[in-house]
Formats: sequence, structure tokens, C-alpha cells
Amino acid sequence: MWTRDRHLLKVQPVIDAPANGISTCIKGKFGWDFINSEKRLTTPLIRDNGRFREASWEEALTVVAERLLAIKREHGADAIGFIGSSKASNEEAYLTQKIARLIIGTNSVDNSSRYCQNPATQGLFRTVGYGGDAGTIADLEQADLIVLVGSNLAENHPVIASKIKAARKHKRQKLLVVDPRKHEMAERADLFLQIKSSTDIVWASAMSRYLFDHDLVDKEFLDTRVNQVDEYRRSLEPFTLEFASQITGLSQPDLVRAAQMIADAKSVCLLWAMGITQHSHGADTSTALSNLLLVSGNYGRPGTGGYPMRGHNNVQGASDFGCLKNVYPGYEKVTDEAVRAKWAKAWGVAPEQLSNKVGEDNFLMVEHAAQRKIKAMYIIGEETAFSDADTENVHEAFKHLDFMVVQDIFFSRTAQFADVVLPGCPSVEKEGTFVNTERRIQRFYEVFPPLGNSLPDWRILTELAKRMGHDWGYEHPAQIMEEVANISTLFAGARYERLDGWNSLLWPVKPDGTDTPLLYTERFHTDDGKAVLYPLEWKSPAEAPDREFDLMLDNGRMLEHFQGNNQTGRGDRIDSLSPDWFVEVSPELAAERGLQEGTMVRITSRRGSVSAPVVITDRVSAKVLFMPIHQGKPGINELTGEHHDPDVNTPAYKETAVKMEVLKAPRHRPPLPPANFRHGHRTPNKGIDVAVKWARDDYAPIDTPAPHPERF
Repeated sequence: MWTRDRHLLKVQPVIDAPANGISTCIKGKFGWDFINSEKRLTTPLIRDNGRFREASWEEALTVVAERLLAIKREHGADAIGFIGSSKASNEEAYLTQKIARLIIGTNSVDNSSRYCQNPATQGLFRTVGYGGDAGTIADLEQADLIVLVGSNLAENHPVIASKIKAARKHKRQKLLVVDPRKHEMAERADLFLQIKSSTDIVWASAMSRYLFDHDLVDKEFLDTRVNQVDEYRRSLEPFTLEFASQITGLSQPDLVRAAQMIADAKSVCLLWAMGITQHSHGADTSTALSNLLLVSGNYGRPGTGGYPMRGHNNVQGASDFGCLKNVYPGYEKVTDEAVRAKWAKAWGVAPEQLSNKVGEDNFLMVEHAAQRKIKAMYIIGEETAFSDADTENVHEAFKHLDFMVVQDIFFSRTAQFADVVLPGCPSVEKEGTFVNTERRIQRFYEVFPPLGNSLPDWRILTELAKRMGHDWGYEHPAQIMEEVANISTLFAGARYERLDGWNSLLWPVKPDGTDTPLLYTERFHTDDGKAVLYPLEWKSPAEAPDREFDLMLDNGRMLEHFQGNNQTGRGDRIDSLSPDWFVEVSPELAAERGLQEGTMVRITSRRGSVSAPVVITDRVSAKVLFMPIHQGKPGINELTGEHHDPDVNTPAYKETAVKMEVLKAPRHRPPLPPANFRHGHRTPNKGIDVAVKWARDDYAPIDTPAPHPERF
């Protein structure tokens, strides 16, 4: 990063970078305007008589410490919930869960992986044992076949997509894409299966049955390295090609062709993302995908394995370092008495001081806040009030809290509900480590000093702990990582001196610093070292169209933006590329409903309504709509519902039935956006500015530090 004063002049990728090499995402290269935004939080805020006022750090941290300890004394430790940040460092995730477990005495700590990747992790835990990618980006590049399922890779993970594009061009790599939406990677695929949403478990299981029925499984691999083969094969009886075709909407010849591609490939990597996980049975579908890899013998060799694509810069690390309700750092179970004794000894307390009860996750915290069982929440760097499903219920739950702390770099939608707001720092203003999607632990370094009176999040948490009677004395994140390495087996050799410069380590890391780029080469992470084929059954989605709500709404990320736009919406370089909300409509549906480009429509679900201009595109088909998750306050979650995956409590964001009402036709037919096409698909920008102005007028700005009116 090239700088002058507090100006970031240039982000320069280097060939030595172990994951990116010379490639960067547009956000990584140009999306840094937010660091000097005049709307950055630079001093603590305390709600006083219904208004926020500035406060000193001493006052703010004292208030937080005293209120949390008082609530613990009056209502018990489990009346307090913590949400750690998937954008903060590993060290900060560790301190978040340490405060929750050691000082408060609760395991109710979670992070945003609950909203996206927990179902994928659950599927991997069930089958192969580790909740992370089986290999590295290098394995993706050398695979004979890439199977891409429920992931708009080119926009959501463009660096990895560029590697796969290059492998296809130079190494003749094959690509199979399964998705309800025809995105760029679908157009590049050797075979694209435009599947009916929420039915992926059926085609994946039908593939496994086809391989068994036609003697195309890797028999030696199954005989020597996998358990429950016979039981799993019996469970596949319902998943015939006929049944799969009926449920998924795919033709039987296409299903056979896909199965044959998998069988013929020497090595297969299977990638999936929120198009799989954000459904009412995302954990089961993730399991089915891992089952398919096992049946075909595609684990433990270079160029093979399962790869859930991570969406936040440190969503992997936040979970790895303990911001989960059921595990300590390194996925050591809180219910295991030996594990609890180990952590208690390391932290200098009796085992009885650490809870052996599984805590509550994001979903349950909000639900129990509404029921007044959770009395206080501490939320770090997460826009829960915007990103959680069923917005109205989330906001109502927050109003019932006795005390709420928000630690962030902007006055977010979530901060509007807080009693105390603490100004943290982005990564360029502190030091620490992240874990990327490969399980790769990498250092990052301070580029600028903290803005104003803000502080690095690890220092805020250290100072808070001190005021709660635990003076840990950390002076640098290296001390925190050393503490983790001394306790958690998974990170035993992870030390800062081994992470200098371009050096990185992929967990598990042995005490001598030996890391593990490729998992499962000799054994799986199970008691007997064998993988498990996990029987499943088909279950219908929790929400489907009916006569009134006759359309299905898909949603997802865009290349130019990140989550709720609190960062990427702060500067013209990124925001001007795609500044406005829109809804994608198929040409067939547009013709049926008399829609033009830019027509203003109201989208209504069983829970709420939003308005946006229409973009007509063949990316979506028939009666399926698509909206991005970023723009438009109050946002897409006005529409999404309370239904969720019962195994992991991930909201079923992708299962939303809606109806569409025409509000206004455009005053003139908007011009096509010049030179802004992606493989034939028009990308909304200021070419539909007339309709955009109508949409933007519906939403009020959220950055004024004012109390939520219903709260007092």
C-alpha cells in the first residue's frame, strides 16, 4: 500500500503474495475511501436521556463493564450474548470469546458465519471432519474438473474465478456449473444446469446413485477410507434420475452427462457458497455435496476436495478462533470435560468457572431477546439490524434489550439501537492476522494510525477486560496469538515470527511450524481416521410460491459492493460503478407483465415490501427474480423470513416467495448503460437514474446519531 499522509495512493499486488499473486478484487484495490470518511466513528458515544453524547474511553468502558457485570449478577451469565466480527482479526475473535467464556461465563458467542457458511461447515464436519477447504487455490488450478454450485464466483470471489478462467484457457480444465441464475461462470461452463432453487440435494444424491448403479465409484477409496458405505447406498434408493428430473427441472440426459463428467475426471474440486447454504436445509445439501466427492474418490489428493467459498475477509478465522457457541478456538468442544479443563488451566481458573453448556447463536440470541431471556448483547463489526433475516422482528427484539453495546467503525443501522457505541479501527489501522478461505493464516500490518480517538478492537477488548477484573496485559497481537498457540492443538505452531512478510501457515499447524496445505492425505479428521458417508432424505423448502405470492426471489452479492455498504458505499470510486438497487426480471416475465427497463415495481413478501426499478435480463428465468443484498435501506431483509435451517439456525434467505406490483413506468425509456456489459448482461448503473431517484427517495439516511424513536 503506497501512502502519503493519510491518503492511500495505490494498492499494488505482488507476485509473492501466497493467495492473490498479482490479482486483486476491485474492492481490495479501490474500495478504501471509507478509511478517511467524515462519517467514521472517532470517539465513544453513550445514550443519555434519549440522545447520544460523546464520552471519554474511561467513562464508556466503565459503563460497559459495570452494566454487563450487573446484568450477569441479576440474571445470570446466559442473559448476555456476544457477536464477534468476521471482519476483525483472529486475535480479536479470540478476545471476544475469551470475555464471553472466562469473564461472563457464557458460551453464547457467534459470528456472521451463522448467516452464510455454518451449513457448509456442518456438512464437512459430518463427512470429513474439518470445517475448512480441503486444499488451496493451487488445487483448484490443477483440478481436472471444477464443479461450481450455488456460487456467482466471478463477482463474489473474482480472484479465484480468474485462476479458474486461466486454468480453463491454458490447461483445458472442465467446468460444470449448477445454479438457478445464469451468471458469468455459467456462460463459461462446459455444462450449465439451470436448476430449480432449493433442490440441489436431489441432483447431488442422484449423481451419487448413478455412480453406484453404473460401477463408476472409486471402490478402493470407499473400501479403505470411508465408513457407512452400504447404509448410505441404501439411503439413495429414492434418488432416481426420474425423480431428480421431476424435482430439479433438469433433463435426464443432462443429469447423466454431469455424472459422467464427474466419473471421467481424474480430479474434481467442488465449490459452493450461499446459493447452497442459505436454504432451510443447507446443511443437508452441503453434506450431499461432500458425499458425492467421497463416492467419486475426490478427497486427499492434489486437485480434489470440497471448497466452501467464504464471503467475509475473516469469516473463516472468526470461527477458527472460537466465536461459535459450541467450541473453543480450534474447534474444541465446550461439552468435552477434558477440553474444558485444559482451557480452564490455561486461563488460570477452576473448570467449574467455564460453562459446559452449548450457548446461543445469532438466531437464538435475537429470538430470546424478543422473549426477554437475553438481556444484553455486545455486537462487534456486524450489521445485524440490516443483515439478519426478517428485519422487523430483529428490530423489535433489539428494543427489548436492557443494554446493548456496538463496536464498529461507522454509526451503523445496528448502532442506532445501542446504549454505548465504541469506535474501532479497520485493518489498515492495526496489526493482526486473518484466515482466508484456504485456511491460510496471514499477517496484516498497520498502514495508518487510528483515526481520531478510535482504537484497535483488540485494545478495546483488553481495556474492557481490565475494568472487569482481568488485566491480561497484552501490548501486541503477537502475544494473543502466542497464547492461542500454547493452548489450541490446531494452531500449535502459529507464531508471529513464522508469519513475517509473505510467510503464511495453513492450519493445522504442528508445534514445529509444519502446516497442512492439503487435508486428508493419510486420514480424515475423525476418531478412526475414516470419512463418513452420511445418509440424507429430500425435504421440501420451507417457503414456496402460491397463488398470491407467485414468484420466487433470489438474492446475492455484486462485484462492486460488500454486505450492507457501510464500507463500499462511502466513496465514488466503487459506489459509482453500481450505486443503486434493482430487481432482475426475465424477458418472459417482463413481456407477461408489460414491464420495461426501469419500470418501478413493488416487491412484497409475506412479511414486508420494498420498491426498486426493473432490469430485464436472461440471467434469471421464468418466475424467478433477483435482487442484490447491498443497497436500499431498509433492504432485502424486509422480505426474508424467520424460517431457517434447523440443524444450524442459518436463515433461509434464498427461500422467499413474493408478488410484484407495477408502480410507475419510466418517464422515458432509459438509455442503455454505455460500455457496461458483462457477457451480454446489462449491469444497472446511472442509465436508469430516473427510476433510481424514485427508489432512493423511499429510504432515509441512517448515519445520524439519533436514538431509535420507539426505544425511549
